[in-house]
Amino acid sequence: MNDSELRLGDRLVSWLRTVVPGIWALVIAWLAGLGLPDSVTGAVDGLGQMVLIPAALAIVYPVLRAVEAKLPPWATRLFLGSNQPPSYGVSPDGTPVVTSLPPAPPRGGDVDRPSPHDGETV
Repeated sequence: MNDSELRLGDRLVSWLRTVVPGIWALVIAWLAGLGLPDSVTGAVDGLGQMVLIPAALAIVYPVLRAVEAKLPPWATRLFLGSNQPPSYGVSPDGTPVVTSLPPAPPRGGDVDRPSPHDGETV
């Protein structure tokens, strides 16, 4: 098997590299919630985990991405889900795009529909 046969699809890699750090943030928020005093958790009236999880994710994800280049491959897989970032193509205007996604269907406003007033003269 060569490297291209072992490579995960870009969709799966991008999904893993989003979900796995989210799971780590969930675990960290849960552990932090265990150590918070009742006065703090009571003050937010049960919203403790709802506040801690996004806060943990806002810290965990950028930290993991910042240290990614310094981590061994096994640690990158453990913390980010994959040690290979998805490969992105570039659109004609220079915007990065995921190359494995199918083209989006036209939106309602993008479809040419005949107007009920077509062919009428004023």
